[in-house]
Amino acid sequence: MKIAVVILNWNGRALLEQFLPSVVNNSSEATVYVADNASTDDSVPFLKKNFPQVKIILNKVNGGFAKGYNDALRDLKEDLFVLLNSDVEVTPAWLPPLIAEMENDPAVAALQPKILNYRKKDFFEYAGAAGGYIDALGYPYCRGRIFETLEKDLGQYDDIREIFWATGACMMIRRNAFFEAGGFDEDFFAHQEEIDLCWRLFNKGKKVKAVGASRVFHLGGGTLNSMHPRKTFLNFRNSLFTVLKNAPKKKVFMLLFLRLILDGLAGIKFLIALQPAHTIAVLKAHLDFYRHLRKMWNKRISSSKNIKYYHTSSVVLAYYLQGKKTFKEMENI
Repeated sequence: MKIAVVILNWNGRALLEQFLPSVVNNSSEATVYVADNASTDDSVPFLKKNFPQVKIILNKVNGGFAKGYNDALRDLKEDLFVLLNSDVEVTPAWLPPLIAEMENDPAVAALQPKILNYRKKDFFEYAGAAGGYIDALGYPYCRGRIFETLEKDLGQYDDIREIFWATGACMMIRRNAFFEAGGFDEDFFAHQEEIDLCWRLFNKGKKVKAVGASRVFHLGGGTLNSMHPRKTFLNFRNSLFTVLKNAPKKKVFMLLFLRLILDGLAGIKFLIALQPAHTIAVLKAHLDFYRHLRKMWNKRISSSKNIKYYHTSSVVLAYYLQGKKTFKEMENI
């Protein structure tokens, strides 16, 4: 199978200089591409001068993560895409375990490696850790990361395991599966579009897995800091979009009602913490959700399987009220 490693870049010359060498040096199995999202810095001249072996895709506009990748992948012919953030350091032999699992299980549409913290390399990183799940209300969490609690990597997730969603920080996905599912939803712009895509794959009966034998190190916050109100807006709004588009039809409006209440409580929590900009971001997220409600409803795809998409009832209650801080504790709910 032919493989394309595709790094989306927007004004990230410094990140490319720091992290691209590891990708070039450790990805002999693949063709490496940088898809530039209409950068205004010197990213493209830098690439041409210093990495002539890397192929450059020039997107006409900065359409965020979702449109950026949709535009970049459209004309690529490789069988497997690896979507890789520009702030990820890969390790030697990171690709072979992912490729082997794709070859071993044709039902797998997407995979991710272990995502470890670039700054504290023996801990998992927030964006994906050892594989993503969602609870009954559609709140995402990961093996190795529940909300702000990051587990130390002790080899507890070195297995190959079916998960619910793979992180967009480093996701291998079959070309056919990506386009048959419709690619990323461009209305998301950025954040949680990979959860939406994986839920659509799930509703089509496809598998997503984590492969613990492969590991990479993610800096995180390279494009938008986690404390930026813009990120709060996108995360709250896009999570509601994901539930509306993909949750079982009989339950979707009750789920949304509960989510809107819990979001309101989160907004109050931000206010108490003297973070009014984030409270405003939650309010704006809800207003934008209402504005797009009909459009998102029309994007729904019926599930081909009437199977449960979660195994934890409420990650919020378990974490904050029951004191369950690890994935293993969550599994026992």
